Amino acid sequence: MQKFGWSRVAILQQAEEVFISTVEDLETRCKDAGIEIVTRQSFLSDPTDAVRNLRRQDARIIVGLFYVVAARRVLCEMYKQQLYGRAYVWFFIGWYEDNWYEVNLKNENISCTKEQMKIAAEGHLTTEALMWNQNNQKTISGMSSEDFRKRLNAALIEEGYDISHNRYPEGYQEAPLAYDAVWSVALAFNKTMQRLTEQNSGKNLKDFTYTDKEIANAIYAAMNSTQFLGVSGVVAFSSQGDRIALTQIEQMIDGQYYKLGYYDTQADNLTWFNKEKWDGEKVSYSLEPVLAGWHLYTILLFDVPQDRTIVRRVLRTVSLPLFICMSTISSFGILVAITLIIFNIWHRHRRVIQSSHPVCNTIMLFGVIICLVSVILLGIDGQFITAENYPKVCQARAWILSTGFTLAYGAMFSKVWRVHRFTTKTKTDPKKKVEPWKLYTMVSGLLTIDLVILLTWQMQDPLQRRLETFPLEDPISSNDDVKIRPELEHCESHNNSVWLGVIYGFKGLILVFGLFLAYETRSIKVKQINDSRYVGMSIYNVVVLCLITAPVAMVIASQQDASFAFVALAVIFCCFLSMLLIFVPKFSNDTGISKEDEERYQKLISENDDLQKLIAQKEDKIRLLKQRLTERETKNTAQSFNEPLNGNTVGGVQFNRSSSTALAQK
Repeated sequence: MQKFGWSRVAILQQAEEVFISTVEDLETRCKDAGIEIVTRQSFLSDPTDAVRNLRRQDARIIVGLFYVVAARRVLCEMYKQQLYGRAYVWFFIGWYEDNWYEVNLKNENISCTKEQMKIAAEGHLTTEALMWNQNNQKTISGMSSEDFRKRLNAALIEEGYDISHNRYPEGYQEAPLAYDAVWSVALAFNKTMQRLTEQNSGKNLKDFTYTDKEIANAIYAAMNSTQFLGVSGVVAFSSQGDRIALTQIEQMIDGQYYKLGYYDTQADNLTWFNKEKWDGEKVSYSLEPVLAGWHLYTILLFDVPQDRTIVRRVLRTVSLPLFICMSTISSFGILVAITLIIFNIWHRHRRVIQSSHPVCNTIMLFGVIICLVSVILLGIDGQFITAENYPKVCQARAWILSTGFTLAYGAMFSKVWRVHRFTTKTKTDPKKKVEPWKLYTMVSGLLTIDLVILLTWQMQDPLQRRLETFPLEDPISSNDDVKIRPELEHCESHNNSVWLGVIYGFKGLILVFGLFLAYETRSIKVKQINDSRYVGMSIYNVVVLCLITAPVAMVIASQQDASFAFVALAVIFCCFLSMLLIFVPKFSNDTGISKEDEERYQKLISENDDLQKLIAQKEDKIRLLKQRLTERETKNTAQSFNEPLNGNTVGGVQFNRSSSTALAQK
């Protein structure tokens, strides 16, 4: 396990005492080596549930401890649960027969075929104590390991075993161990007899009973100190009574066991042959210089299986072609807005521009530019900036989009509000003019409210980078044992819903009120604001798109491409449509009038205004004179009635009292 860097293993054992004690020893050794036992499953006869639990625990390196009959059941269940192949490594006991996974399948009611068993067994590792001495040396018995093998095979042939076709009896692999075990007992008894004789205790080995601790201790000491060269190798025992021998590691490759190495417990030395083979090899090419040039070498690389599922965190980002497309359109819109600003300033003397309040138009165009810049910021994510700088982009998005909307929409809102105010006062003051400073004051007021909200938000609860995680996914094109953990960046604060509610509430009130004013003035044409109808149409457009975009964007926030495309297109459409509605009519009207004609026209208008003022003054003076004349005539008439007229001559007419009465009646 340390050789391949595995630090997370699972254990599957048969509920037998020999395996329980072995597992306890394994757990202790793993703990000392810093290896985690992720799960420990046991079974009596049916391993189905235990193997299924291994899959649930994402076990990849699995140590199996069971007899060969149970091993076949486990192997079949491995195939059914698909716990084999390049993602899994199984450790089995090494003293099974070489073809253990193919025999007795029908007799043991194994539901898998030989081919399926072979597929599941491919690549597993085995560990076992070395059964045969690797050197052809004479052992304590006078035989070499090869001599012992020949004698054993000859004895088996006499018993009727067909060893020529690999038909060996059960336990054949352990025969050298059993032979050396008998030698160990014999040597230990000889030492015990000799020690008892030297002690002169009067005791003999024949006097041993199971309650005699003295003789038992002597036998234990003799066995512990026994060491010799046997047919299974060097024979020695640990203080716990375990056989000290070389551990052999093998791997099944293409249905055959291949030795990978040996481990010497006493010397703590691992001899490795580098013959292991893992499923899923990769082809690599290497160039090496030779005398005539370069030589191409093909190298097969084998990936060591991992001890757990490798989870790769992949940040979901806006599609680069989509970002480039939206950024290009936004940049074009910015150029158009700058061109319109230049046009608005250059032709400010024309009455079609002057009557539409060019300063308000310039403010609107600046707002459009800021909104189009926010489109580019909306597409900037983890593929362009680091996680540490992402909160700065979040703050910039909020400030730029909000202030841009306020400038662009606020300028149109102030215009349509002044149209509404002007039309409601025509009866009381028909000659009242629109005062431009009130338009700019309204835009400044809306912008001030916006800045106060944004500044409070940033100081009290600034926007931060929050990651939204998604369920694990399989990689699109990879043979690696990995899973993809998609993540998506969001700009959120602790009380994000509260601040969004404040922003949306403020903007919503302005949108609704602007919609109301646009509806009220939909058919009104005012000479002082000649584009009021187009401004109202722009407000309709902004209100409808905002009411659609805000809720939809919240619903599809987890789909980065759809969300970015939807919001960006809404902002771009609003900006372009507003510029078209307000400025295209200005290009089509009075485009043939020269600057001199326009100045002459403005001079005539000024003279006309002066004359109208003079006429108004004369009319006021005439009205005052008429009023005074009327008052004087009334006064004279009253005096004439109070004076006696009898015998007097008025206008050459002789009056008497009777005639005065007639005059009064007349």
